[in-house]
Amino acid sequence: MKQGAPGSRLQHTTMWCVLAWAGICATPAWAAQPPDAIRAAAEQAVREHYAMPGNRVVVHTEALDMRLKLDDCAQPLIATVPDRATPPSHMSVQVQCTQPRHWSVRVPVKLELFRTVLVTSHALQRGDGLSLADVRPEERDITRLGYGYVENLQQVAGRTLSRALPKDTVLSPGALGGRRMVRAGDHVQVVARLGSIEVRADGVALGSGDNGARLRVRNENSGKIVDAMVSAPGVVTALP
Repeated sequence: MKQGAPGSRLQHTTMWCVLAWAGICATPAWAAQPPDAIRAAAEQAVREHYAMPGNRVVVHTEALDMRLKLDDCAQPLIATVPDRATPPSHMSVQVQCTQPRHWSVRVPVKLELFRTVLVTSHALQRGDGLSLADVRPEERDITRLGYGYVENLQQVAGRTLSRALPKDTVLSPGALGGRRMVRAGDHVQVVARLGSIEVRADGVALGSGDNGARLRVRNENSGKIVDAMVSAPGVVTALP
């Protein structure tokens, strides 16, 4: 029988079917989805999720298991980034396909999210106010700043430090106290009013507070301690 005759082709086809049935060889029903395409979809989704003014996004995905066999997707892959209140340094992004067969896989992602934040230029003490000479802008990965950060001095206008900070420390909201018009030890004007009569005296604040806060003040001349209320920066009103 000549090669290529119908009988030969039938025998060849029969042998192929037997081998396939036995699991020795088989032709996949669908082409495999390239792992790099799955990783690229996860990376792109994370970049778009954190693409905001002032952000510099750096994304790394880990290699997928080479034993993973997924059908080639006939439509664009769908990647879902977990919604977190604060950006995590590590996350798992779900990538899925709906056509021709549905499949889903989770891709481990490492995120670095850089923003410009304020860092102390020198050591600062508790109770210090903040000025341009006290801080400098630096780009930092905010996924590693678990205590938060401050981006500009307008966010902390009038506030003082609640604790001492070493040089090169990222300024965080937790390091700031309230906006204090008067601090303990400040020399203040003590205003006493009785009807239309107003008397002023020099005093030393024995406490700290913002407008409306009650504190005690020592009269510098008499040494008498009186209760007072903060009414303006450096000014307190004696209480009856």
